[in-house]
Amino acid sequence: MIKIAQPQIGQEEIDAVSAVLRSGQLASGENVALFQKEFSEYLNQGFCIAASSGTTALEIALRALGIKEGDKIITTAFSFIATANVIIHAGATPIFADIDERTMNISSDSIEQILQEQEGVKAILIVHLFGQSCDMDQIQGIANRYQLLLVEDCAQAHGAEWKGRKLGTFGDASAFSFYPTKNMTTAEGGMVVFKNKNAAVFANQLIQHGIKARNQFEFIGYNYRLSEISAAIGLCQLKKLDRFNSARRDNAALYDENIDNFYIIKPQEVLGAMHVYNQYTLRILNGMRDAFIAHMEKEGVSTSIYYPYTIPEQACYRATDLLEKDYNRRLGVSNRIKHEVVSIPIHPGLTSFEVERIITAINRF
Repeated sequence: MIKIAQPQIGQEEIDAVSAVLRSGQLASGENVALFQKEFSEYLNQGFCIAASSGTTALEIALRALGIKEGDKIITTAFSFIATANVIIHAGATPIFADIDERTMNISSDSIEQILQEQEGVKAILIVHLFGQSCDMDQIQGIANRYQLLLVEDCAQAHGAEWKGRKLGTFGDASAFSFYPTKNMTTAEGGMVVFKNKNAAVFANQLIQHGIKARNQFEFIGYNYRLSEISAAIGLCQLKKLDRFNSARRDNAALYDENIDNFYIIKPQEVLGAMHVYNQYTLRILNGMRDAFIAHMEKEGVSTSIYYPYTIPEQACYRATDLLEKDYNRRLGVSNRIKHEVVSIPIHPGLTSFEVERIITAINRF
């Protein structure tokens, strides 16, 4: 089977981990500090704090920006559930917006609709889904006009750009995930990015139990630190990130040019965006997705559905009193696209022969 994802771990990462193990310094130390510095330089953005996962990074972003109980945060209904869960963990309430049909990113029109209907909205939490930027001109304009905090979930968008500027640098804060399926990995880990130094200092305390000085704790925090082993892997992966993204874009270009099937809509890279294709997500029309998946399985190609359900229809949300009674009226595009989407392998480990096999299999469907 051709795998849907494959972490690209080389001898450099193995040697870096071995060096950490031999050093005896396994807890957060010099590698973590250097990883934060180099990630900040890569983004050309001020203050980076490494965290134990993309989820904890996103939660720390909200808490460091002062999100509190009673605040409302607009976010997409079409994403991994962690995007909304961190809003709950921070004590706020998620208000779910619909998506744009072309990009599957949060719809600026849907955001505007919510803001015209509701009071008490404090922030917008956007997701650059599958590796492509949201429309940052529109969304930044909305955030400025309504004086809202803007947070970017960049879990799938390492190195992606909007009009030549790296994602993760537009919002008041942003968060990256380094889970093994991402464009770069630390095995498990995350990074939270701030424009404001005070927010970064507060976040650094938050991930270390609220520590002020040795054995002195200013407030109740968490143990959300990144390990030296993970940071050592991350330092190696960051040096390879642009090469990994280039390979993903090359694979996507071959798919764009050669996939030709009446039942399939290919992803579109919109004007202004530089897509890094964490996923290459097709839409299978006419209710034929299950047949497509079965066909690809027979052809020896793994596929995956991201995401077959919207976040608010998950049982853990339906069992709460957090949802608006009529939330679903806004989610027309999300509710249609969730039945159509399926992702195919795009990772940089694919050989040219495997890419050709995938294209042939799709066109044969």
